Amino acid sequence: MKKIEHIGIAVKDLQASNLLFEKLLGRPHYKIEEVASEGVITSFFQTGESKVELLQSLTDDGPIARFLQKRGEGVHHIAFAVDDIRSEIERLRKEGFEVLGEGPKRGADNKLVAFLHPKSSNGVLVELCQDLKN
Repeated sequence: MKKIEHIGIAVKDLQASNLLFEKLLGRPHYKIEEVASEGVITSFFQTGESKVELLQSLTDDGPIARFLQKRGEGVHHIAFAVDDIRSEIERLRKEGFEVLGEGPKRGADNKLVAFLHPKSSNGVLVELCQDLKN
């Protein structure tokens, strides 16, 4: 794993949260993107080498909506940049981590992504991110 790629934060109101994080970080978001496969709309802020990703659910029953109902707004996941997501998934499975889903899929911010189940990583949802080649 190369670095922390981003921290994902579940929010109820993306517009209000964008204003809050703009004040906090001293800069505006650089991108808003809908990820239909995950039922979310995201907003990204660059901060140093890493990013902050705000996630608002597009439905009342999606993963972010369920997270908000259970835990309220806050840190949802931590994402790590990797060079080869498929080999990293294989390595982590051999180490005993549970990978969610069948394998990597297209995510936000031009990334290929996969997630580790929180029960196999001390309660933390871990995302692996690989830049997609253009």
